Formats: sequence, C-alpha cells, structure tokens
Amino acid sequence: MDKLKWSGRMSSNNGGNGSIGFVGVLTILFIALKLIGYIDWSWFWVLSPIIISIGLILLVLVVMALAYLIKF
Repeated sequence: MDKLKWSGRMSSNNGGNGSIGFVGVLTILFIALKLIGYIDWSWFWVLSPIIISIGLILLVLVVMALAYLIKF
C-alpha cells in the first residue's frame, strides 16, 4: 500500500463554490468602465457596491449586538 504524500495545500472542500458573486462582478465592471473612460463617475460611486455591502453587514452586526444587549 502506497503512502499518501502531503501536498502542503489546504483542502478545496471548504464549502465555497469559488464564485465572486454579483457585487464582485458589478464592482469589476464599474472599475473597467471607469478605467477605459466610458463612465465619468467618482471612485466613490465606482466602488459603491463594496461600500454598500460593507455598510449592510455592519448594520446587521450592530442590530444583532443591540438585540443581544437588550435581551440580557
């Protein structure tokens, strides 16, 4: 029986499917359009999908923390 060699890599069975998602695609699209000069938006609006996503995550965390504090 042959011994298995350790490859030094993490297992690819991490539960993720490897896709970047809608926000990632939208951000890459906005960045590409900005860099080729097709849109003349500020960088704030180009990066707004990421900014809005982070804001929503922070909002959910704050609401969860407040709900936890009020419960106890």
